[in-house]
Amino acid sequence: MKPLLVCALAAVALPGLAHAAEDDMSCTNEPRSAWMTPDAATVRIHEAGYQEVRAIKVIGSCYEILAFTRKHGRADVYMNPVTAEIVRAEVEN
Repeated sequence: MKPLLVCALAAVALPGLAHAAEDDMSCTNEPRSAWMTPDAATVRIHEAGYQEVRAIKVIGSCYEILAFTRKHGRADVYMNPVTAEIVRAEVEN
């Protein structure tokens, strides 16, 4: 019975831990006054080859950008809001 309880608790806790890790993402130490605007980030993400931008939000000290690739794959792109460096990209095809 204990293994079942451990599995059930892990199934509930792990997604929350993954979300907490995203909230702690660090892309820059610069103050928000030094960050580019979301409009400028949209231009930079298009320059990086991504298409339609659906949303931009702040996660930790990063911009999380929901966009689509040229082949219409959904992409979650994490960008340094000062340098426009793509820190991480998760693409679904």
